Amino acid sequence: MALTILLIMVFMMLMGFPMMVPMLTATFVAFFVYFPSLKTDIMVQQMISGISPVALITVPMFILAADIVTRGRTANRLLDLAMTFFGHIRGGLAVTAAVACTLFGAISGSTQATVVAIGGPLRPRMLKAGYDDKFTTALIINASDIAFLIPPSIGMIVFGIVGKVSIAELFLAGIGPGLLILVLFTIFSVWYAWKKDIPLLPRASWGERLLAVRKAALATFFPVLIVGGLYGGFFSPTEVAAIAVLYAFVLEVFIYRAVKLSDIPSIAYSTGLITGIVFVLVGTGAAFSWIISFAQIPQQLIGALGLAEAGPYTILFAISIAFFIGCMFVDPIVVTLIMTPIFMPLVQSAGIDPVLVGTIVTMQMAIGSCTPPFGCDIFTACAIFRKPYLDVIRGTPPFIAILLFASLLLIFIPEIALTLPKLAYR
Repeated sequence: MALTILLIMVFMMLMGFPMMVPMLTATFVAFFVYFPSLKTDIMVQQMISGISPVALITVPMFILAADIVTRGRTANRLLDLAMTFFGHIRGGLAVTAAVACTLFGAISGSTQATVVAIGGPLRPRMLKAGYDDKFTTALIINASDIAFLIPPSIGMIVFGIVGKVSIAELFLAGIGPGLLILVLFTIFSVWYAWKKDIPLLPRASWGERLLAVRKAALATFFPVLIVGGLYGGFFSPTEVAAIAVLYAFVLEVFIYRAVKLSDIPSIAYSTGLITGIVFVLVGTGAAFSWIISFAQIPQQLIGALGLAEAGPYTILFAISIAFFIGCMFVDPIVVTLIMTPIFMPLVQSAGIDPVLVGTIVTMQMAIGSCTPPFGCDIFTACAIFRKPYLDVIRGTPPFIAILLFASLLLIFIPEIALTLPKLAYR
């Protein structure tokens, strides 16, 4: 049965069908062929239950907030803030890119929005300052993936729902790895600038810095609002998402006046399209998860791979490799929907902290979104920067190596992810 499902999905993917179609087709073929006595209502019920969790309401809200701030001035103000503090050091523009991507990721939770908002204005500055094009493009693509880890992370929301793991704890767990990647990218950027002898930029005066802080103060309040409101006990995750939309709307429409009221319908329409795709995938994934669980496919695969008696490190390595390879070829959310039900029973039986697993999975989602051949951020960069595919991926190997190194650290030093959740909840 597992082979039948796999062959159907691979064949339909090669035929060019959207991912939800192969998943749904394979699910229903398996259902009708192997379980003909069951009522078809079960599949519909599973799809509806998949999109029923209240936590899913946060997804369209965070997407809408990201769409609003991407259209506005938030990204430029964050860039100016980072520039005034880091622009004068060796590799300052590259460090600015990493810091700005982290800050914007804490607002948008979207890697693609970060590529557009930060990469658009910053890439010409870096090229003018003497940075190589392949390094610049690769840095922007990979630094944007910190948005997958820093809350609010849509990837963590999806994993939390599918794996039945606390989303609030996952959000906290992503902060440590996100900052770790920022530090590693900063070190590499400084080394690159020293090796290439990139000229230093003038140091900003304290007056310029204070002005940049004042202009960006409201924008930098976004992560404070999200993290502080959630973990201070003031708001639930759903309420935080709603407040993020309200704050983005007031900030960009009435304070910065960068977004007009007439722009809101088109922004909402864009959010609706993305949300519809995500919800169809989640509903399809719920039906797929039920059928493979009912058929005990996870137990069969785990037994075939010899993981039933494996230790925690072996299991974590297997999860990392499986998600890394999967996310190289398929959308990370789809990979999460398919693979999480397979590995979670093993994680529970081995006594591994599911929050750590969720962080590792999200890390692989981040790496996959910038890894050839089908990383979504690569194609976003191709469109935004108007560069050929091969030119965009040429500079990515060093950054992917850094991300894989960060993944190893996360496996062997789980406190990187678990310290904050333990302090807050345990």
